[in-house]
Amino acid sequence: MTALTAEHGVLDALAHGRYSCRAFRPDPVPREQLEAVFRTAQRAASWCNAQPWQVTVASGETLARLRAALAERLVDPAPPQPDLPWPAAYEGVYQQRRRECGLGLYDAVGIARGDREASARQAALNYTMFGAPHVAVITSDAALGVYGAVDCGAFVSQCLLAAHSLGLGSIAQAALAAYPEVLRSVLDLPSGRPVVCALSLGWPDLDHPANRFRTGRAALDEAVQWRD
Repeated sequence: MTALTAEHGVLDALAHGRYSCRAFRPDPVPREQLEAVFRTAQRAASWCNAQPWQVTVASGETLARLRAALAERLVDPAPPQPDLPWPAAYEGVYQQRRRECGLGLYDAVGIARGDREASARQAALNYTMFGAPHVAVITSDAALGVYGAVDCGAFVSQCLLAAHSLGLGSIAQAALAAYPEVLRSVLDLPSGRPVVCALSLGWPDLDHPANRFRTGRAALDEAVQWRD
């Protein structure tokens, strides 16, 4: 497709080039570049311009403590208790897309189908933030309900594009929202703000096979219907 304007061409290239980074180099990102990501994302649209997102960025020793606390929580048999309910089910095409995503990742990193131990180890990497040097935890305002969460999603989406434009790797992580009590304890988050998700950021390890994996997208006519 030919870009309609130069600006559209840039945005289209960013959207097509962005991917979920699942292996990072340990080198920290300069604060100036992280601020640039969030400054761009601040322009995200929100319901009545409420801008409900609040971001807490963990790096260095704080991030190390968070990783340790999450590792300890994972051995606890108590089920996850996310602030916002997870999907009740993935059915039909949504289950198909979810399955294709998982199998594509496993193929990329050499996990044989049916190897539950290896797939569990891969899933556990979510709670190490895939080695990212920074993780941003996104919270909303409880009174805004689902609309606050939707607004936070728009903010996160712009973070992902802004990070990619700066050569950074990033991944939005709903997995970390499974244990909001751990995040609150380590990061001193307020109790009245639900955890929506997290966003891990850093320099991508381009040699890691997980970062050569790409998901597909549905054809436009599957998502958009016209009523003339």
